[in-house]
Amino acid sequence: MIAAVAVLPVVLLTLLIGVRGVAAMRTTSDFLVASRRISPVLNSAAVSGEYLSAASFLGVAGMLVKDGVGALWYTVGFTAGYLAMLSLVAAPMRRSGALTVPGFAEARLASPALRRLTAVTVLVIGVLYLIPQFRTAGLVLSVVSGTPYWVGVVIAGAAVSVTLALGGMRAATYVQAFQFVLKLVLLVVPALWLVLTVGPAVRYEAVHPVQFTQFAKDTAVTFEVDVTLRLDRPTPVRGPDGVLHVYPPGELSMGSGEHVVFPAGAPVPHAGGGRLPGAPGWERPLLDLGGDGHPLLGTLAVLAATVLGTMGLPHVIMRFHTSPDGRAARRTAAITIGLLSVFYLIPGVYGTLGKVLVPQLYLSGATDTAVVALPSQVDTGWAGTTFTALLTAGAFAAFLATSLGLLLVVSGATAHDLMSGGLRTLRGTVLVTAAVVVLLALPAAPIDADVLVTWAFTVAAATFCPLLVLGIWWPRLTAPGAIAGVLTGLLTVSASILLALSGPRLDGWVAVLVARPAPWAVPLAFAVMIVVSLRGRPPSWSRAAMLRLHLGERAPLSPDRSPARSSAAACSSRPASDRSRWHGGRSSPPPPDAAAPGTARPRTLP
Repeated sequence: MIAAVAVLPVVLLTLLIGVRGVAAMRTTSDFLVASRRISPVLNSAAVSGEYLSAASFLGVAGMLVKDGVGALWYTVGFTAGYLAMLSLVAAPMRRSGALTVPGFAEARLASPALRRLTAVTVLVIGVLYLIPQFRTAGLVLSVVSGTPYWVGVVIAGAAVSVTLALGGMRAATYVQAFQFVLKLVLLVVPALWLVLTVGPAVRYEAVHPVQFTQFAKDTAVTFEVDVTLRLDRPTPVRGPDGVLHVYPPGELSMGSGEHVVFPAGAPVPHAGGGRLPGAPGWERPLLDLGGDGHPLLGTLAVLAATVLGTMGLPHVIMRFHTSPDGRAARRTAAITIGLLSVFYLIPGVYGTLGKVLVPQLYLSGATDTAVVALPSQVDTGWAGTTFTALLTAGAFAAFLATSLGLLLVVSGATAHDLMSGGLRTLRGTVLVTAAVVVLLALPAAPIDADVLVTWAFTVAAATFCPLLVLGIWWPRLTAPGAIAGVLTGLLTVSASILLALSGPRLDGWVAVLVARPAPWAVPLAFAVMIVVSLRGRPPSWSRAAMLRLHLGERAPLSPDRSPARSSAAACSSRPASDRSRWHGGRSSPPPPDAAAPGTARPRTLP
């Protein structure tokens, strides 16, 4: 109960900051990008707090327990993705002047259809990423307090939606920056305590893994989701009534919420078709999920999704629009890489200790809760309770920080890009979107957080990565090419996800590429975008628009650029809601906060 109470201060502080942000909320720009006045240090802390989600705080350690050391490739991909973003995307995106990714797409290519398509893509990525945040919040709270799964889901959804509806991006920035520091402290201190407390025997076993084949002591297991166990030998199990049953070899179904005890010496059943924790190959530095037999291909697939997907995550990209200029955006990305590198040193400690101390979570389908389950296995007194409470608070900070950014971009795509609404519409959309995601998260408990997050990264890699890279660096990109490429990436990844969820069981390299389609979906989207664009002709103002993305904010006009071309470049850098239509007539002056510093306002269309 103390651990559950520890969540309360985090939720209340989040709401308090949201209330304080009301005074700064006057325009759509205030709500979406905090009027572009966030400093690099504060912004990088907020980006790190937003980026370090449930998959980072809990998911990596849980994957390490279940799948082995190769799961650490996720942390490599999560961090390395910022190198690509720093070099290719950060500064040009800030110079574009757009408020959202769909706004950039239309401003660069003057296509309302492309804007609507990218807005739908934002919805897909955001929902896939939001569901595991709310899901893991429900699982963690149920583990530490015994509350039903839905309670944590509803608490997380309510706290995030109210905070964002009140304070917008400015409130989200301060919440996320504070919660990054909170998560770092609440993760590092318990990790040091665990390493010092467990003793030399546990530390030795952590780095010299032994397969989890039998229970060393009476072990209680509460199944958080429906699970079918495979029994290789007669297995004794004590049911809730205290009666010992011996089940013959075969399959044994356990329902969600069922509580049983495996006596000491009982053989460990298999769950989910994977290997037992600590099985041969657990310590190898490759990711062999489900024992598919292609660890190198699986590792490269995960890296392709996480590295390229980071470049296309809409809630991360929007962060660079809050920077005052392109130089500040680059500094934000560089500082973020350092902060992430420090953070990702820690989850490996929890994962290796979790394999020794709480391997039974593999059976219950709740390895994502290994971090918060560790302290009570080491100390049953006040110290274990205290550190469980601290880790629970840190976990909820992770859920809330990431959910704020994701809910912001999903609501922005709906209200700003699809509905063209104002501030009131944005606030209402936040509440409705949160309610929808809560409903979707309720049946999502059986799906691991890392699976859902990787799918979100894969959609981003196959859609926004080619759109941003080619839109920023290739002047021959056309609107039909961009639409074809984004649609190809969205449809292929979505079909692959549906096949992995409900299709027939696949084996070998086919199973790897269906479950993790980034290695083929991303090149296919790039190829389609390039081929279709080459069959058309880019608009006359495309090079001027490209220059606007790459010249400094206060760079003087070059001699070969006419005022008309200069106006086209400036106009192309603004979202559709802040500029006039591209075809016919005269343009109306944009609002003062729409133009980037030093940009001349267009008077006539080219």
